[in-house]
Amino acid sequence: MPRWQILSMPMYGKSFLKGDIMCMNNTDKNQTKAMTPVIMKGAPAAERLTEELKARSEKLRAQSVVPALAILRVGSDPSDMAYERGALKRAEKALVEIKSIVLPENASEQDILAEIEKINADDSIHGCLMFRPLKNKETEKRAAEMLDPKKDVDCMTLSSQAAVYTGNRECGFAPCTAEAVIELLKYYNIEIFGKNAVVLGRSQVIGKPAAMLLLEENATVTVCHSKTKDLEEICKKADIIVAAMGRAEMISEEYLSAGQTIIDVGINVGADGKMCGDVKGSAKEAFAAKYTPVPGGVGSMTSTILMKHVIEAAERTVV
Repeated sequence: MPRWQILSMPMYGKSFLKGDIMCMNNTDKNQTKAMTPVIMKGAPAAERLTEELKARSEKLRAQSVVPALAILRVGSDPSDMAYERGALKRAEKALVEIKSIVLPENASEQDILAEIEKINADDSIHGCLMFRPLKNKETEKRAAEMLDPKKDVDCMTLSSQAAVYTGNRECGFAPCTAEAVIELLKYYNIEIFGKNAVVLGRSQVIGKPAAMLLLEENATVTVCHSKTKDLEEICKKADIIVAAMGRAEMISEEYLSAGQTIIDVGINVGADGKMCGDVKGSAKEAFAAKYTPVPGGVGSMTSTILMKHVIEAAERTVV
């Protein structure tokens, strides 16, 4: 699991209410203020999916198959450990067994690859989550190449990456966070078909796969990054914004227009020392029709998707 890269407007003239939007008689018609946005909390969606997963896990156990996930952590990075604690809690609810493997910060490549080899050989383990990035990029690459694609539940291997870009889920799983974005949109009944979706960020673990999953749902997708020109205008035209740039509160009021859906994947520490997303909180409240909070949004859904992948991997072993 990659480490997470974790308004007031002056009134000119008269304002009037029309439906759910407060329109302002000023020079910028795009920046009208949304009324009473829906906060897309991750917990309700995660709990509903967990109940479904629990039933599937019970069915597997009745066939003497116990879904099991190996978590491989090198060192003691606080964000890795926090995610691991959340995964353990979610696994307990979904009836997934966890095997935690912790190696020291200075673990050699041989030590890491030896653990991957053991995971591959253990038929009782159905999925593997290795916290990334590793200090040595070449070691991380070799570990990804070595992992059995059938046990890759967070899109580490080339096989899983191919599954994302071809849409063939039988040869791998999408990154958990990218899939969590889609699941949240569906849980809150947000139409994706035909909508303009802007993905902010082009990482291999969130931005690019999220864009591909949105395309599968027939959205019209624009991927933006640090070199994108006219970013403000592109964002204003979006129906759905997925913010995954890993830059604290980079997106402010100037980037938004009324009625948008904002999925804020960013987990950052703001100037005040508090956790925040990539989109300024006051901007989401002012313009979004629906938005995910930070914390309390995408994160809890991500660990649930991880359990979903483990259970699916276990189901594939049943003849």
